[in-house]
Amino acid sequence: MRQIRSILEGVGSTVQLLLRALSYVATLPRQSSRFIEQCYLIGYTTLPIVGILSFFIGSVLALQAGYSMQNFGVMQFIGSLVGLSLARELGPVMVAILVTGRVGSAITAELASMKVYQEVDALITMNIPPERMLVLPRLAAVAVMMPVLTVIANIVGWFGGAMICKYTAFISLSPKAYFASMVQYTKFKDVFDGMVKAEVFGLVVVLVCCNIGLNTRGGPREIGASVTRAVVVSLILILVLDYFVTKILI
Repeated sequence: MRQIRSILEGVGSTVQLLLRALSYVATLPRQSSRFIEQCYLIGYTTLPIVGILSFFIGSVLALQAGYSMQNFGVMQFIGSLVGLSLARELGPVMVAILVTGRVGSAITAELASMKVYQEVDALITMNIPPERMLVLPRLAAVAVMMPVLTVIANIVGWFGGAMICKYTAFISLSPKAYFASMVQYTKFKDVFDGMVKAEVFGLVVVLVCCNIGLNTRGGPREIGASVTRAVVVSLILILVLDYFVTKILI
C-alpha cells in the first residue's frame, strides 16, 4: 500500500511540475541562452554515441535478418525489415535510453545538488520560480532535439545495414536493392510515429529527472540515490509507454 501511494504521489508531483513549467512558456524567448545551452547538452553531446550505436544496431539487424532469410530466398526484404524496425521501434527507444543515461542522470544530479545545497531555496527566496529557470528550458530543448536525434539514428542505422548487406558474403545484396525494398515498405508514417514516440519518451524522461532532482531531501549521499532512482524510473516508463504509444499509433 505504501508503494502504491508513493507511485501515485510521484505521478501527481510530476504532473504538477509540468503544469507549473508550462505556465511560464511566455518567458521562454527571454531564456534563449539557457534553451540553446540545453539543446547543446541534450543534442550535440549525445549525437556521437547515438551515431555509433545506431550504425551497429542497423548492422546487426541486417546481419541477423540475412542469416535468417538465406534459407527462404527472401534476401531482398532485408531493407524493409531494417527500415521498419529502426523507424518504428529501435530508433526512438534507443535514443530515449541514451538520453536517460547521458542527460537524465546529469539533470537529476545537478538539480539534486542545487536542492541539497539550498540553491533552489535561494531562487525561491529571490522570487525566481525553479520551474521557469530550471525545468522549462530543458523541456523545450528535449522537445526540439529528440526528433532530430531519432531521424539521425534512423539514417545512420539504415546505412549501417546497407554496408553489411553489400560486404557480407552470404548476403551480397546491393545497396540499390536494399534501399528499394526499404522505400517500398517504409512509409513516412512509420518515421513520423517513431518521432512521436521519441518526443513522448524525451519529455517524460526530463520531467521525471527534474521532479526527482527537485524533491531530493537530506545530504550529499541522497544525490546518488536520486540519480539511480531517476534512471530506473525513466527506463521503466520508456518501456511501459512504448507499448501504449505503439497501441495508439497502430
